[in-house]
Amino acid sequence: MTSKTTTGGPLGSNRRAFLSGAAALAGLAVATPRAFARASGRIEALLAEMTIEEKAGQLSCFADMIRPPVGDMNPLVNLRNAQTLTAEIKAGRIGVLMNGVGAQAALETQKAAVEGSRLKIPLLFAADVIHGFRTVFPIPLAEAASFDPHLAERTARAAASEASASGLHWTFAPMVDVARDQRWGRVAEGAGEDPYLGQVLAAARVRGFQGRDLKADDSMLATPKHFAAYGAVTAGLEYNSVELSEATLREVHLPPFQAAFAAGAMTVMSAFNDVNGVPATANKRLLTDVLRGEWGFKGVVISDYTADQELVAHGYAADDRDAARLAILAGIDISMQSGLYVRYLPELVASGAVPIATVDAAVRRVRALKEAIGLFDNPYRSLDPDAERARTATPAARALSREAGARSIVLLKNDKGLLPLPKAGKRIALIGPFADDRDNVLGAWGGFFADRRLNVDLATGLRAQLADPGSLIVERGCEVETTLAGGFERAVAAAQAADVVLLAVGEGQDMTGEAKSRTDLRIPPVQMRLAEAVAAAGKPVVVLLRHGRALQLEGVVRDAPAILATWFLGSEMGNAVADVVFGTVNPSGRLPVSFPIDSGQEPFFYNGRTTGRPAPADPNAQEYKARWRSIRNDALYPFGYGLGYAGFVLSDLKLSTARLGWNDTLRITAKARNTGQTHGEHVVQLYIRDRVASRTRPVRELKGFQRVALAPGADREVRFDLRRENLMFVGDNDYWLAEPGMFDLWVANSSVDGLAASFELLPPGQA
Repeated sequence: MTSKTTTGGPLGSNRRAFLSGAAALAGLAVATPRAFARASGRIEALLAEMTIEEKAGQLSCFADMIRPPVGDMNPLVNLRNAQTLTAEIKAGRIGVLMNGVGAQAALETQKAAVEGSRLKIPLLFAADVIHGFRTVFPIPLAEAASFDPHLAERTARAAASEASASGLHWTFAPMVDVARDQRWGRVAEGAGEDPYLGQVLAAARVRGFQGRDLKADDSMLATPKHFAAYGAVTAGLEYNSVELSEATLREVHLPPFQAAFAAGAMTVMSAFNDVNGVPATANKRLLTDVLRGEWGFKGVVISDYTADQELVAHGYAADDRDAARLAILAGIDISMQSGLYVRYLPELVASGAVPIATVDAAVRRVRALKEAIGLFDNPYRSLDPDAERARTATPAARALSREAGARSIVLLKNDKGLLPLPKAGKRIALIGPFADDRDNVLGAWGGFFADRRLNVDLATGLRAQLADPGSLIVERGCEVETTLAGGFERAVAAAQAADVVLLAVGEGQDMTGEAKSRTDLRIPPVQMRLAEAVAAAGKPVVVLLRHGRALQLEGVVRDAPAILATWFLGSEMGNAVADVVFGTVNPSGRLPVSFPIDSGQEPFFYNGRTTGRPAPADPNAQEYKARWRSIRNDALYPFGYGLGYAGFVLSDLKLSTARLGWNDTLRITAKARNTGQTHGEHVVQLYIRDRVASRTRPVRELKGFQRVALAPGADREVRFDLRRENLMFVGDNDYWLAEPGMFDLWVANSSVDGLAASFELLPPGQA
């Protein structure tokens, strides 16, 4: 083995070097807003006046039953709940209300707090605004396929504008969990399997939600979640335990949070899961030692929904009182929905089980958060019914939803240039359970606040662009998981009468998201039977996949001449898909998750570590190598993969030097050329591999990407920079370090191809 010099140290002492390397974001550091730098005199004066009951109230978040989002809930029950809630607000026993909507009702509720309570402390209004509000944008996983942080920032900004107009100050987003197992339903809410892409998009979404001025009426506090390692739940099973090394925790699962904090996030949400046996919501090492100690985070930590109470079910707390004690001592500032802090903090403090200083510190942070967004100076900010009418479901928001949807679509296959389809001259059969379905376009969390009247189904979107809308024949054939009487027969007849078939199949909206783990990533059997029957008609088939995760494709769906990954694209889904199908938009999305050959490969991700017996290049050589008995451990469609209607070629890879000095910069250039006949965009990706290290390293690691838009025949030089900080990893004793030695790099179209080169990182002091 070639020896390497190891240079590094603990995360605390090498923090900035680590962050610039892992995130490749210059000067990345946890932001400390002025409001958190030190408690203001106003905050200290209020704290001195508060009773322990009022302090516990400031540290409690409850569902907003004064303005519940679901309109068909029992109005008598709502009235009783609203009266009780208002009384609690006036008594100072509530600091945050969540998931209520409506500016006028929020205005009246805030008056109860500001004018009706003893200390007149304003409420924070929070909600799960994940990927849109009334106007819904693509699920975060779909938007990650755009590889476009500017787009992610714009959609988050638009969501914040709508949601804040409805009386909200705080969103429980973005979800920044790195998800390497497609069986987990909440893959849909994040940015996929890669830490670097996750960091870039986490920062973009925080900037979008919060805007440039936290005190502006259209700004929303962002909350990266779930801290930490929720995406690593065992077997992809929701809420399951997490067992992982310190190196994997720090290299893979923590960096997106750090990027979010560097972008200005002032709150964070704890996770449901345990981490190596300690539940995240009582994990003092994570919440206090790492988050506040190593990183210097000064903001607010909120539990997930009843996660503090669930410490009892974990077997970590003896009872609810013990759970409240463990959560507050670990670093949970706000208890969500369980009510444990209101019930138990006064007695816990009185008995000495919880120091009053711990409670006071949490109250200071919550008060500082309210001060940071201007609530003490203007408690009625973002509570304007006129603004709500003006900023909701605007033409600009709908246009952005359509744009984001089209840019999120990934063209997986296009044999013989079947796509795009002409807008005239062909009869098209649109077949499948999602053909004219308006209920499965939004995806997980999309329907919570959405104006469903905005939903555009596929049939409507396609007809709007056809010269003759009557040339589109629509048949569902079956439902998502059940048959329709006569459905197959009508679908086959439609296929026989058409020149081309659009087959809309995949997952229903209730098959992805929280608590929607799956053991089998295949398309439901009834849809596969429909696909086989339709394919037997002999007409060209274009598959329009509906999904919130990577799927296992098989049979006629896998073998179809054209496949589009269309995800759940939000309010404008039908129009966005039509834009790509007819070539109004040239698809440019790239996969943020690997599509496995078989569900049994999960967890599957491109950047796994090499083994002592890697799979051979010869697919028939299978003895005693790291491969399955029946298949190679490859992806059907790899991370970073995607096609377009234009062809792109990479060439002329050049490195500024073959020997990178310890404190120098390596400039990498390559040429991207559009060899097609239409304008297109390409995502050029940079990967590295550390050949020999003191710990085994991934076969590839994404270190950068750039979008390139080119006219037919045009070319452009693409540039990337690498420094020693970009090559660091967690080594012995969990120190971040860089090791001199040889590295491979690729400027590539995906995680499995590319132009290759190598360079050497030199030791300190060697030129």
